[in-house]
Amino acid sequence: MVKKLPVNIKKTPLQGLFIITRPVFEDQRGFFHELYRSSELQEVGINFRPIQINHSLSKPKVIRAIHTEGWQKLIYPVTGKMFAAFVDVRIKSKTFGKVFTKIFDNTKTDTKRSAVFIPPGIGNSICVAGDGPVHYIYAVDQEWDNSKAQGIAWNDPDLNIKWPVKDPIVSKRDKDNLTMRQLFPEKYQ
Repeated sequence: MVKKLPVNIKKTPLQGLFIITRPVFEDQRGFFHELYRSSELQEVGINFRPIQINHSLSKPKVIRAIHTEGWQKLIYPVTGKMFAAFVDVRIKSKTFGKVFTKIFDNTKTDTKRSAVFIPPGIGNSICVAGDGPVHYIYAVDQEWDNSKAQGIAWNDPDLNIKWPVKDPIVSKRDKDNLTMRQLFPEKYQ
């Protein structure tokens, strides 16, 4: 592991979860933004090789609940205002059950733009926090397999996430997710 992080990568309270902020180059045509560099992730001991890239559109008040598939993921909100919640579900982690949240506001072109690298064992969710939709791109190091879909209840009382919307729009799958206590009863005795 490297002693000093590259200037574009910032630690979060959850080990292995990094915020990546690279320069945005603007001119009269618009802007260009590099999301991440593999070499910078390698400097912090991460070998991330995406094999599937997805694009999601979420409408206002949508919560895409806490997904915990066991893959590495790089997320990048492209447009809109998005609240993201990350949960440590690694049973042996010192921060098991802890939540880290971040707001991404890409409603203006001059916004400082960030991506997030998510290691296996960190659940992630998004919530559209503004009046417009959020376009969200994410790259993963495994192909999607619905039989491996996992998640945590978006409204888990132990996590106590302060979602920025009332009466959210949530999929049936996400409504049916179990709580942390149901999934990890040994941690809540």
